Amino acid sequence: MMTARRRFFLCVLWLALALPTTESYAGRACEEPQLDPNKLMQELELAQKTKLRLDQSQAEVAIIARVGQDLSKYHLRYSHLGLVRRQTDGRWNVLHELNQCGTAESELFDEGLGNFFMDDPFALETLILIPAPAVQAKLRAVLESGQARQLHQKRYNMLAYAYSTAYQNSNQWGLEVLAAALAGDVSIAGREQAQAWLKLASYQPTTLQIPAMTRLGARVLRANVSFDDHPMDRRMAGQIATVTVESVASFLLAREPATAQIVLSYP
Repeated sequence: MMTARRRFFLCVLWLALALPTTESYAGRACEEPQLDPNKLMQELELAQKTKLRLDQSQAEVAIIARVGQDLSKYHLRYSHLGLVRRQTDGRWNVLHELNQCGTAESELFDEGLGNFFMDDPFALETLILIPAPAVQAKLRAVLESGQARQLHQKRYNMLAYAYSTAYQNSNQWGLEVLAAALAGDVSIAGREQAQAWLKLASYQPTTLQIPAMTRLGARVLRANVSFDDHPMDRRMAGQIATVTVESVASFLLAREPATAQIVLSYP
């Protein structure tokens, strides 16, 4: 049974993390699970823990990831990333791409830390990547100039090929925004330029081994999974090269060794 003190703490967290009153679950599953007050409390406590750690770091912009689903069979831990930035009033907002209710479309959402974790996660854990201040400044410029939104592709594919512009998954959007920030004097006007720069910068996507029957079942049953953007030879071999949180983290840490890597969990 929840105590009065914990109920009060929950209300304070809810307000402090600035949860939107509209679109609060936009881009999530079509059918929301029954609200579990204890799980909600844990998710919000992880959000508060994340906020305090970001405040302590004195960062302005960072990359944040969550464990939305169990990807252990692919030897992956984190499923989804976003770009988190400090607001003038001290709050932290996450800009990230979300699939619209299992459809073949996505949208960008700008929301509080609480909402980022309130998506029925598989595990209450987060990865935070804090680049050096100079990289943070470039990332903020890309976010605030509208360039990050220009790099968004509405056609969504959970397993989008890393070097195709036919579709986009959420981690791919984050990577292409990161490319725009890291490219220096190279002008990134669109996704083609971002991907060309990533090739030159030796970004390596994650190759998942997905057999033919699994691919067929996913393609038939799920609108948000396609394979037609992958090279035919690799597709037939079951080698699906896509952008994952781990591949983005490896790329950033190799290119920017000063990047801090933080893992937080609840409890």
